[in-house]
Amino acid sequence: MSSFQAPKGTFDWLPPRSERALAVREALSAPARRAGYGYIETPTFEDTALFARGVGESTDIVTKEMYTFEDKGGRSITLRPEMTAGTLRAVLQHGLHNAGQLPVKLWYSGSNFRYERAQKGRYRHFSQVGVEALGAEDPALDAEVIMLALDGYAALGLTGVELLLNTLGCKECRPAYRAALQEFLRGLDLDEATRARVELNPLRVLDDKRPEVRAQLENAPLVTDHLCEACKAYHEEVRALLSGEGVAYTDDPRLVRGLDYYTRTTFEFVHGGLGAQSAVGGGGRYDGLSEMIGGPPLPGVGWAIGVDRTVLAMEAEGLAEDDGERAAGRVSVYGVPLGEDARRVMFGLVTGLRRAGVPADMAFGGRGVKGAMKGADRSGARFAVILGERDLAAGEAQLKDLASGEQTAVPLAGLVTTLKEKLSI
Repeated sequence: MSSFQAPKGTFDWLPPRSERALAVREALSAPARRAGYGYIETPTFEDTALFARGVGESTDIVTKEMYTFEDKGGRSITLRPEMTAGTLRAVLQHGLHNAGQLPVKLWYSGSNFRYERAQKGRYRHFSQVGVEALGAEDPALDAEVIMLALDGYAALGLTGVELLLNTLGCKECRPAYRAALQEFLRGLDLDEATRARVELNPLRVLDDKRPEVRAQLENAPLVTDHLCEACKAYHEEVRALLSGEGVAYTDDPRLVRGLDYYTRTTFEFVHGGLGAQSAVGGGGRYDGLSEMIGGPPLPGVGWAIGVDRTVLAMEAEGLAEDDGERAAGRVSVYGVPLGEDARRVMFGLVTGLRRAGVPADMAFGGRGVKGAMKGADRSGARFAVILGERDLAAGEAQLKDLASGEQTAVPLAGLVTTLKEKLSI
């Protein structure tokens, strides 16, 4: 065993479980691609100021959790803790919002980094799939992105995902709510750091997970009681559009999310099988984020979903119990060459099978027939192709059905065609 291990708070995706992570990325991104969202890939690290301004100076992410370092040019660089700010930066930098087609619809998949207290479902290196729609303030767009996530969960077979929905108001009505909330919070028994947060960004206090704080927040004023008429109408339309599509949701007036840039529609996807870390994804509208990072007004809405959390949700629902079979069945055909000449011919046969769309592998390392056949069994292949000197001389190979044990001779020239027919490929 190597003397090196993965850093604390990280983990390795290994087969067969890693197949689930690939399936999650595919299922969550497919609905977005069908809805016209294009793929974007941004750098893993950005200028630290982008996150300080965009994510918010008062958030735990910025104050405690960012991986920040000075590069060799003396610049302050941060590994991305989330992907919305970088995506918006790219849109503004390359002028995608000036191309005439609004909203700009984008999806991404990638790694994020936060120095958090490591525990199951909360890691220091984690992967997300997300969507962002920029340039339109429309309740239908909010409903669309929510539906895309739900369609992705449904494609994975998940039934235990619950949608929590809220609105955080806008710059017109939030000041009155902020003042009412601050007045309430100032009367509580809070530690010094939390009191400072009350003055800087009181909504952050509502996101505090500590039981002793949550108990005191029971009677905190609700943002839904301070909405302006425009925000009320906007939120009602989002709710109506979702209800019209048969989407079940729970109104959660205390839902604020952990980032400073959210306005109006805010939502979270939770799963009861994940214990304390019940959120599997979430997002919302962030109409002021562009101005925060020095851009023009550019409304936006989106979400990010944790790949590892979603895999845990699948496992909690027993949706991944056939992983061993699925992973074992990654190849359909396994080649067993007996001798040097057979190895060279088998290499060409396996290459031809793969190019014809047939998943195939072969025995490597000069193993004898017994070891090679063990490899065939372990591969999960349906057929073994056995090739020895006599077979070469006859211009054929032995095709063995590994389930029934039946073995027949097949001409080498027709092997690919025969296997495609038998596998219905």
